[in-house]
Amino acid sequence: MVDLTLASASPRRKELLQQIGVCARALPVDLDESVLPGEHPREFVARLAREKAEAGFQQAGDVRPALGSDTAVVLNGRIMGKPVDEAQALDMLLSLSGRVHQVMTGVSVVDASKTLTEVVVTDVEFDTISEQQARQYWASGEPCDKAGGYGIQGLGAVFVRRITGSYSAVVGLPLHETAKLLLQFEVPVWQPAERPVDN
Repeated sequence: MVDLTLASASPRRKELLQQIGVCARALPVDLDESVLPGEHPREFVARLAREKAEAGFQQAGDVRPALGSDTAVVLNGRIMGKPVDEAQALDMLLSLSGRVHQVMTGVSVVDASKTLTEVVVTDVEFDTISEQQARQYWASGEPCDKAGGYGIQGLGAVFVRRITGSYSAVVGLPLHETAKLLLQFEVPVWQPAERPVDN
């Protein structure tokens, strides 16, 4: 039985939900993800998570809650999106090199009666990255669709010296906070892994 609508096309978020025993139906939503004038990164990820969850709930057209999430890599208050080309990816990686940045992930759950939203902030410290390493990493293909130009759950892990906060939030969904939100919507966690998954 499907417990939840996941308003996302991200396979990582679906896998993270499966990790804690939540069976979700993925239903991608198409939203304008532009930052509003004067919007703080924390407000930005909270708003997008909420708007995605609301859109997912409306599209699904049933009584199941919907979950939306958004992740931003933030350096000195500036949101770093997904690189559009090698030059931008190198610029991002070399900017992050040897420094601490924040990964902010908003998660929101919506049903017909309420909306609850949490934002989790994790500090990520990178080791020094050479231009050659950045070019090699870009050639792997991994940075293309990743906020900040790296994936901590993939090859990009070699750059990460330490994190302070939630690892799963950096991947795309803070599992501790997500589970607490879902329980307020009576969505069970820790269900058997053999439960069928509705795609």
